[in-house]
Amino acid sequence: MKLQPRQQLMELWEAAARTSYRDRQWVWGGRDGANSIADAEQLLCLMYPAAELPGFRLDTPDETADDVLNALDVLGDSVEIPRLLLRLFTQYLRTYTYEDGRPDFSGGSYFQPGAPDDEITADQRAIDVVDSYSMSITLMLSMLGFLRVFRQSVRREGIRREIRELEALAGDRLSAAMVGMLRSFSVNAFEPSSPQGEALLRTANQTGAPRRRVLDDFQKQLQEVRAGLRDLTIGSGVVDLDNPNLLFECGWSWSVVKDAPTVETNLEVGQQPKGVAADTPYLYFTVNALVGLVDLWSERTRVLGLLNDDQQKLATALQRRWDLTQAYWRTVATYGRGRWPLEDIPWRTTDGKESDYYSLGVTAMVVQYLARSRAGDVDLNRVAGILEELAMRARIIRRAVPGDPPVALHTPGVRVNLHGSDELGPQMIWVVSDFAITLLKRTIWVSNVAQSSRTRERLHNLADQIWQHIQARQFAGGVHKGLWDQPANAFPDIGLRYEQPSWYFTERVVEFLVSLAQASGEPPLRSSQLFEIAGEMLSEAEHLLSREQVLRPALPGQHLRSSVSGVQAALQRARAIMGERPGSAIALISDALLELERQATARENASEAM
Repeated sequence: MKLQPRQQLMELWEAAARTSYRDRQWVWGGRDGANSIADAEQLLCLMYPAAELPGFRLDTPDETADDVLNALDVLGDSVEIPRLLLRLFTQYLRTYTYEDGRPDFSGGSYFQPGAPDDEITADQRAIDVVDSYSMSITLMLSMLGFLRVFRQSVRREGIRREIRELEALAGDRLSAAMVGMLRSFSVNAFEPSSPQGEALLRTANQTGAPRRRVLDDFQKQLQEVRAGLRDLTIGSGVVDLDNPNLLFECGWSWSVVKDAPTVETNLEVGQQPKGVAADTPYLYFTVNALVGLVDLWSERTRVLGLLNDDQQKLATALQRRWDLTQAYWRTVATYGRGRWPLEDIPWRTTDGKESDYYSLGVTAMVVQYLARSRAGDVDLNRVAGILEELAMRARIIRRAVPGDPPVALHTPGVRVNLHGSDELGPQMIWVVSDFAITLLKRTIWVSNVAQSSRTRERLHNLADQIWQHIQARQFAGGVHKGLWDQPANAFPDIGLRYEQPSWYFTERVVEFLVSLAQASGEPPLRSSQLFEIAGEMLSEAEHLLSREQVLRPALPGQHLRSSVSGVQAALQRARAIMGERPGSAIALISDALLELERQATARENASEAM
């Protein structure tokens, strides 16, 4: 692949620091202004790599890498940067906490009116949104991990006291975000004969089989998910699914659902707000919830002990919803023996909406399942085909023509109606414009679990093409150079050019680069064919080495000649690494065989001369 994640992350850090820190003051907000999500995304552009990649750590001043300090020199040195982060954490947590102590998870300036002439009310802008819950879980865990390590380097009591206060605030916000997630979960049940039921069955039935047969088999496939949903007792999403004839869908709504019960907990989460969102799952918010929740049970969270016992209970309840939701959508997306419903692009939701973005969302849940189950390359190749088709349809790897409708996926983006928001004012919408970077993230996910070198190469080629498109959308000059998103650079038909960067898009680029850097630390793909070849070559080389040792024995008190000793060491190394890196083992064995052949040739020449 042409991507170099460390170098590109360093360049992105330099650009983010230059844009955000001017005249020794941190400038919050980007293209869409400041809100609880945008400011979290801005902080995560720094904190996410620092939390996930050892070479980017900022919490241990004595161990901060030189290239990290060079990239962030505008923020200060290895001691000043952590202290600046403490101030930023304090500003963020104080700004997004109400006077009564309840954390603020409002969508603010990210909410948009459904009609151009409408004006969103203050009460509407203050509504909590699932994106803020999800982003806060990731940010708070990054904060808590940073604080837990950094305090070991601090001796001044004033700073240690500040760290303790920040840990308490971050812990409370994390708890409240988890509770909000539990209260935003939705299970929507409906009759098979309803419009929703007909739409779901039409999506599942890709072979034209009799409707009754499809319905019975589909219900059977979802029996375990249905049983699991019936056992939910905490938060929203508790519905009567005892009637086996009902169809259903599950996931996250856009905010706390209407009439959601409060979550009983000993944690400090403040007053739990009244829900207004329609009790129905949204694909976009479901996928974002699934991505953010994974951080709760990551290895880093467990090793650092970032969750207390009460938070562990909430995390367990959320993980159960995570498992059930992923199982549901994976079952629907891959149902049947022929073509998958997911391959019938664009995806159609139960309310009749169709979009390539919805296909991309469902693909994310299928990819998560394939990654966990280490699926075979037959399924992975099918997903690769879907990703390639989406890249072409979205004009990412194909040239757009003037007036091309797919360009609207990138700007202004996909409009998501926030049903229930009209109780407090005009209908609101949420605009989603991260199609390209989300597609790239899914492509890398699949390539990381592919077992076939051919499948992996296919996906790497696709990733290179998508990345080329995304790089073209960077700001090319000025203080924001190196940040995103300027779609007019890639689509000349777009007349609008932005003056400010989008932290929404830039943070997702950071997530992608971090995941790519993590994948590069994994062992390379092992070829079974190379492993067999290495074994055969090693057997031959060890036999020839034994013969050489017999024909050229060492005298008492002497060692074998250095060349033969080197061959022996090389073959021992090859045997040690052959399981993980058969290609490297073959290279060592080849050199050893070449040296043994030189020894044999020299011996034969000497014999003939006599």
